[in-house]
Amino acid sequence: MYAYGNPKTKKELRQWVSEGKQIKAYQPGGIFPSQKDGQSVIEGPHYPKPHRWYAQVTLKDGIIVSVK
Repeated sequence: MYAYGNPKTKKELRQWVSEGKQIKAYQPGGIFPSQKDGQSVIEGPHYPKPHRWYAQVTLKDGIIVSVK
């Protein structure tokens, strides 16, 4: 899964969430449905750049509420 806004680092994603920004998570391609609630893993940055980081997140209604 990916985060809208395409954070360049896990630290940047964590900062956005701590600032109260509502960052949605999504699964590209539509083959698998996007998870809406619970634990998931976000990767970044988005294609075409190579993935350089992964973060375990907690989702509520498709929005990232915490980053571990």
